[in-house]
Amino acid sequence: MGSEGEIEKKPRFLCLHGFRTSGEILQKQVGKWPESVLGKIDLVFLNGPFPSQEYTNFDECLAYIENYMIKHGPFDGLLGFSQGAILSAALPGLQAKGMALTKVPKIKFLIIIGGAKLMSQSWAEKAYSSPIQCPSVHFLGEMDFLKQYGIELLDSFVDPFVIHHPKGHTVPRLDEKGLQIMLSFLERTQKMLCMKEEEEICLE
Repeated sequence: MGSEGEIEKKPRFLCLHGFRTSGEILQKQVGKWPESVLGKIDLVFLNGPFPSQEYTNFDECLAYIENYMIKHGPFDGLLGFSQGAILSAALPGLQAKGMALTKVPKIKFLIIIGGAKLMSQSWAEKAYSSPIQCPSVHFLGEMDFLKQYGIELLDSFVDPFVIHHPKGHTVPRLDEKGLQIMLSFLERTQKMLCMKEEEEICLE
């Protein structure tokens, strides 16, 4: 708990797991990050009924996430691993086009772990047609079979933070360098939230 005089608002992230894992597994993996990171963010882990086939019921998948965000939100950002990362990275662009998450506040921040672009050409054209402006941090694993696709995804983002790690397709622990990059990303999210709060106070 922060002191009463503390006005720091923690960014709230909805966490999306990969198709063959669960919210609980992702929570355990992310839970290995140091308190200096975890203490600065509020994480909510969704157990998604994601299909094991990537684009079957894609609309239902988006609707499920949106309904969860309406009930349990508001959320400031998304954290995604594997297919959850592919989805998270695509959502701000689809949201901006009015094709997803139309009933919830704009996604402001992204944490992408083992991500890639959507494979479906029709969805991809809409998701990445404009540069994605929201602050993002991307984890690229040296041994990850998606690494090349994760690098290609970076092209769609403006000023992304990038954390390289030696592991494969997994949620890695943060080494000293990775920790510094993560903290810089969180500093940027914090500044944006503070600016937004100041704007709201001015408008009142």
